[in-house]
Amino acid sequence: MDSSSVAPMKPDNNGQYDEDYTNKHLSTTSTSKKSSKGGWNAALFIIFVEVADRFAFYGLAGNLIMYLTNVLRQPMATAAKNVNLWVGVSSLFPILGALLADSFLGRFNTILLSSIIYLTGMVMLTISSSAISLHYRKALFFVSLYVLSVGEGGHKPCVQTFAADQFDEQTAEEKKAKSSFFNWWYLGIVAGATVAMILVIYIQDNISWTIGFGILAAVLAAALGLFLLGIKRYRNQVPVGSPLTTVAKVLVAAALKWRVGETRGIYYGNDVVVEGPVVDGQLGAPPLTPTNKFRFLNKATIIANLDELSECKTSWRLCSVTQVEEVKLVLRLIPIWLSCLMFNVVQAQLHTFFTKQGSTMVRSIGPHFLLPPASLQSFVGITILAAVPIYDKFFIPFARKFTGHPSGITILQRIGFGLFLSILNMVVSALVESKRIETASTHGLLDSPKSVVPIRVWWLLPQYMICGVSDAFAVVGLQELFYAEMPEGMRSLGAAAHISILGVGNFLSGGIISLVQVISSRYGHDQRWLGDNLNRSHLNYFYWVLAALSAINLGLYIWISNGFVYKDNHVEGHKIIKVKNERSKFHVDNGEV
Repeated sequence: MDSSSVAPMKPDNNGQYDEDYTNKHLSTTSTSKKSSKGGWNAALFIIFVEVADRFAFYGLAGNLIMYLTNVLRQPMATAAKNVNLWVGVSSLFPILGALLADSFLGRFNTILLSSIIYLTGMVMLTISSSAISLHYRKALFFVSLYVLSVGEGGHKPCVQTFAADQFDEQTAEEKKAKSSFFNWWYLGIVAGATVAMILVIYIQDNISWTIGFGILAAVLAAALGLFLLGIKRYRNQVPVGSPLTTVAKVLVAAALKWRVGETRGIYYGNDVVVEGPVVDGQLGAPPLTPTNKFRFLNKATIIANLDELSECKTSWRLCSVTQVEEVKLVLRLIPIWLSCLMFNVVQAQLHTFFTKQGSTMVRSIGPHFLLPPASLQSFVGITILAAVPIYDKFFIPFARKFTGHPSGITILQRIGFGLFLSILNMVVSALVESKRIETASTHGLLDSPKSVVPIRVWWLLPQYMICGVSDAFAVVGLQELFYAEMPEGMRSLGAAAHISILGVGNFLSGGIISLVQVISSRYGHDQRWLGDNLNRSHLNYFYWVLAALSAINLGLYIWISNGFVYKDNHVEGHKIIKVKNERSKFHVDNGEV
């Protein structure tokens, strides 16, 4: 019998379980009406909100470096660092948004508030690009950018988690639907981003920046209205309190009992525990399997004499097994988080130097159409739109025949292949840039930075397409990992954590750019690798450096992932020697309380 169908048993006065009570409960459960809330009917409304958000974000971020260099007249390296800084801040604010959602507001209210803030920021940005003086335009523009970052902070960690919450894992049908949710979720937001990079960026470059930004604001307003239309369909979860408080309690309790040796038992809190082995997660199993990872934290569950005398009045001295295991789940994801940072350093080049490369190349299509350089990013989205269905419908069934794994390959293997592709991306990018510089040299254009180098922009397509395939593997894998492997009450924090990889990766990219500039400038101003004149710069050397760092990082990731153990919600063979009564809080090894 599946664990989701097991009814709770009611113990009698002797501690035995009433079978009649269980049968009655099963009968009642089986005849209960299916909830009209949740499922795809609710998730679709939420997906449209995220599609609009990605439409607006990439419609801005995709062409931001061109606005900074061409309109605000910033040097290329400075503009690249400003783009990285803004994307980084926008990706770190979600940590605060996740804490706010889990502790106070709940996910629905956080999404609503952040959507209003995000719309406000986009309206301000539209105003900043209108006919006002350059001094005030620049100030208002940057204020608007970081208002958008605040809106992203509440939006990013909650929307995906709130949509996933609409699927009930206790129902076989919805559990099956949820298994492919992350792939199709990512497909939807990529579609929104792709349309923005084709349509909006063309309008920005060829018609008006104000109209381009205004379209982004209008789409956000429409999505907010659509989100409110589905309000009666949503399954809402109440805030469960700050997840960081649980982490802090476990760490403090473990530290206070660092030297405790002899114990009166182990504390299980309110977890129901019964005698005998537990199979398939049925009644009696603690929610999480006790593990040997981070064993020093197990000290927090020890019942010392002082705990017994104080009746466990302070939760900062004594934590349950479940609390400790939840903190272990968080800690074991940190090495994976660190080993994926270089992936996003590589992806950060997509919005900066890839676009500047394209601006120097032949972009004409026919006699009258000039392709905006930032629109090449749409090929990343197009690649993902093709790769995700192929992965879901063909690769998984094919790989399953060889591996026997339900998903074809594990989540960590999926992420690892994405990291490998990011190395290949930098190698290809370096080779293409070398070809571009060689062409500029052959035609005597090294000192003509504004001249078009006679090489077609389509030479850049391989690096954009590899970027898309690596996204389909690594980003979707990270989304699924940080949702599935986090405790339920910390899933908003998990979403924020995987998003923050992008933010820290952009900060690292900015740091590496600054370091490269400092080191290369020692050999003369004209020897800088990342100067304003790309024809005299050595952007290809910079790409080789990123390829080498990514290769080292992949080795670290493989080492870390080999020791990773996936979350197990079931305990087999666990036995409690004695439970004092139905409300007992102690499990005691020697049979005494």
